[in-house]
Amino acid sequence: MPLNMRRALFPGSFDPLTNGHLDIIRRSLPLFDEIVIAVLNNADKKPMFTVEERCEMIREMIPTLDGNGCTLLVDSFSG
Repeated sequence: MPLNMRRALFPGSFDPLTNGHLDIIRRSLPLFDEIVIAVLNNADKKPMFTVEERCEMIREMIPTLDGNGCTLLVDSFSG
């Protein structure tokens, strides 16, 4: 990774992914070289969709966004 790489972390439950989430991602694309969309896996809550389903929904939306050279990654986390 280059020293001057601009990376952002966008954590959230994304249950489900909303137009508001997509708006934040779209506005962030020109500002960063890479955005990691981190999907929360919270065992204490009863989500509408599994963490795997939420990650897949986001991955399906990525090609519809004009990345402007920004790489979008999707991962999950707990805690």
